[in-house]
Amino acid sequence: MKAIEQAVHTTAAGPDGLRLGLVTAYPPSQTTLNEYGYHLARHLGAKPEVGELVILHDDVPAPITDLPGNARAVPAWRYGSLLNPVRIVRAVRASRADVVLVNAHFTSFGAGKVAAALGLLLPLLLRVSGTPSVVLLHNLVDTVDLEQAGFSSNPVLTRILSFLGRLVTRLVLVADKVCVTMPQYVDVLRTKYGARNVYLAPHGSFEEPDPIERGRDAAPSLLAFGKWGTYKKVEVLLDAHEILRSRGIDAEVVIAGTDSHNAVGYLAGVKEKYRGLPGVSFTGYVPEEDVPGVFGAADVAVFPYTSTTGSSGVLHQAGSYGCAVVLPDIGDLAECVREEGFAAVTFDAGDAEDLALALQALLDEPDRMIAMGEANRAAACGIPLADVADWHLAHLQEASGRA
Repeated sequence: MKAIEQAVHTTAAGPDGLRLGLVTAYPPSQTTLNEYGYHLARHLGAKPEVGELVILHDDVPAPITDLPGNARAVPAWRYGSLLNPVRIVRAVRASRADVVLVNAHFTSFGAGKVAAALGLLLPLLLRVSGTPSVVLLHNLVDTVDLEQAGFSSNPVLTRILSFLGRLVTRLVLVADKVCVTMPQYVDVLRTKYGARNVYLAPHGSFEEPDPIERGRDAAPSLLAFGKWGTYKKVEVLLDAHEILRSRGIDAEVVIAGTDSHNAVGYLAGVKEKYRGLPGVSFTGYVPEEDVPGVFGAADVAVFPYTSTTGSSGVLHQAGSYGCAVVLPDIGDLAECVREEGFAAVTFDAGDAEDLALALQALLDEPDRMIAMGEANRAAACGIPLADVADWHLAHLQEASGRA
């Protein structure tokens, strides 16, 4: 936090302001990181140092209108296309951006392995074209269990993917600077890859909403929010809900979000399998303007994950709206809870009985549930994304030579 505060005071605009290109998914796109891209753009666009923000977004059916005042939107890539890096570089040249910030993780540009890997050639092509770049990288292949995360079920293929993932990581590190959101990622990139152009910036909270007063009369609401079907699977939550009902514990389960690109049809299958289970609803895709209502109506955010692939935006959102949290003590989720001070009840990943016990322990103590929500709100809102944007801006100005 201290480093971020220092960055706020040391950044300075050039005579005409910085022309900043932002490569990101952006609503109404439903591609991963779209919501983070929306809020990041909003905060970057509000900075006086930024003269113009050019949002280089993925193709969407209609023109984007919800933009910061100094921003323009340019459709510059398509999810799954093998030509994304070339197309983006052309759009960057046309925009005459001083520097480019790439908001990405390892499957940002495609569900297919080839499209995903080729998309991350972008920093190399930007360097060749003479445009400075900073990559905000939300996960690392080195910290992901590829088999548990659903990327591979074959040990030989897993080793091949791990090798290719490390190669792609080295190509990403060709960028002028690479930002990661968790301290362990910095350690991996510096010790394993010898990187010296890496900096840490926290995920940051999108908003700081007013505290929510949750009533105690209605049945508690259990929310699971995400893109489902790979390492995020809701069956364990629905099985736990059935166990709770058999014990006379009344609750409502809300499954929010859509299928993962790698698991099309997953939620339809779940609905069919559990069609006779009462107290379950599916929202489908949640537009940005409806997100506060979904989290505000929830008492507990549940994370039915078997693996993790980076810092969790959903955890930060749940915290900012004062939700209690139940999650498996695994990977980046556990790291995020420890590093950022979230309060959580844990369960064994994939174990419906253990999840039911964790939920029952929490639902039996409403005061504890409320206290946990307040602690999570404090943790999530401790570092606003507006402050994190200042930290990114300091590095973007340095990369562009306008610090």
